[in-house]
Amino acid sequence: MEEEFFFESNEDAQRSVERYEEMLRNQDQYFFDAGAFEYIVDFYIEKNDPVKALQVIDFAISQHPYATVFLIKQAHLYILTNNHEKAFIALQKAELLEPSEPDIYLLRGNIFQNTERYDEALENYEKALGLAESTDEILLQMAYVYQSMSDYENAITYIKLSLEQNMENQDGLYELAFCYDVLDKQEESIKFYQQYIDTDPYSYAAWYNLGNSFHKLNLFEKAIDAYDYAILIKEDFSSAYFNKGNALVQLDKYDEAIDVYKQTFEYEQPNADTYCAIGECYEKLEKMDEARSYYKKSVKMDPKMADAWFGIGVTLNFEERYFESLHFYKKAIDLEAENSDFWFAMADAYYKLGQIDESIDAYEKVLEFNPLDIEAWLDFSTVLYEQGKLLEASETMAEAIKNNPEAAELYYRMVAYLFALGSYGDALGYLETALTTDPDKHYILFEYLPQLQDNSAILNVINRYIR
Repeated sequence: MEEEFFFESNEDAQRSVERYEEMLRNQDQYFFDAGAFEYIVDFYIEKNDPVKALQVIDFAISQHPYATVFLIKQAHLYILTNNHEKAFIALQKAELLEPSEPDIYLLRGNIFQNTERYDEALENYEKALGLAESTDEILLQMAYVYQSMSDYENAITYIKLSLEQNMENQDGLYELAFCYDVLDKQEESIKFYQQYIDTDPYSYAAWYNLGNSFHKLNLFEKAIDAYDYAILIKEDFSSAYFNKGNALVQLDKYDEAIDVYKQTFEYEQPNADTYCAIGECYEKLEKMDEARSYYKKSVKMDPKMADAWFGIGVTLNFEERYFESLHFYKKAIDLEAENSDFWFAMADAYYKLGQIDESIDAYEKVLEFNPLDIEAWLDFSTVLYEQGKLLEASETMAEAIKNNPEAAELYYRMVAYLFALGSYGDALGYLETALTTDPDKHYILFEYLPQLQDNSAILNVINRYIR
């Protein structure tokens, strides 16, 4: 019987729409009952034609002035078309007719939320909450308001309340993950998802978010297990495959990661991110032809994929094709001008090509964008030192130490530069600091200037720290 009922309803709906359009063509006035008008309005809403839907509502209201449903639909459409003033008027009329209708306060809350009047939004949602039978969506809306107010603790409270009402709500599970992420409370997140899974072990979204929380705590094995459960429940869950691939990369399991990334193509169209991730795995396996081919697929699909342009440069650099690599590094930098890794690779390529001035300029960019890159400070100062710019090398090292006061390598390198400059007293002072910071790394000094192994002043200081 039920199927027959739906079939008749659809036919009735279609007939109502045809009668309505006939009325417009004849410039006439037909009468429709409220149910027929609802069908017609929904028909135009589904066709994404709010203008026609609003016209129908005007007719409906003229024939059924006391039916609040049309005022509520009218308000909803005005909100969609950003006409908040008219939406407020429609809701006001609806409230006079039927003050206990929760949708009135829900929609009013939406307007206040959209216009960043958060306290008034919450006030209206509270009213809706007291009137509605099903409240999970209202609670979720309140959580979104708290998110907009950067009050993530309250957002979490309301998302959890929403999930208690409706455990199937995937949006709630993802929003919760986002809030825990912002608050950097991965342990709490893990605890929540584990408890949730105890209640609903077949929630693929819960397993997936649990995997993401483990991933953020660098617990990659556990993350992979959780992603596997998500995939077991929802075989076509491409995001879970992709994140599982990322976790395998973190464990240096590049061959496995490639297989998992490729599995995503069975369930969704290939995309630039996945092609780029596969390229990086091949690069790590030093299979540069395969890496380059996937990086090229990535940029073909999305020419703004800076990492893939950079990846092509890296593969060429590996093959000592430095001049060619520069072209691709530049393309990456055009897209991400402040990426210090891109500038570092560029600086190195220029250096290998003997273009020292360009290399120095590029190193300056690296350190401008990432003054915490110890390797870059060391390499940059080496370039200066090799050019005979001893004073500049030592000044660069002083700047490096200012930015990275805990890095023993920098102090040891400073000792070498000060010895080369003949500033022995200062050099020994820096050596004391280096040995205090990390005595085990003193070999760095001799690697850089082997002749210092015969220097008794240095050996005396070192012997005081090394037993």
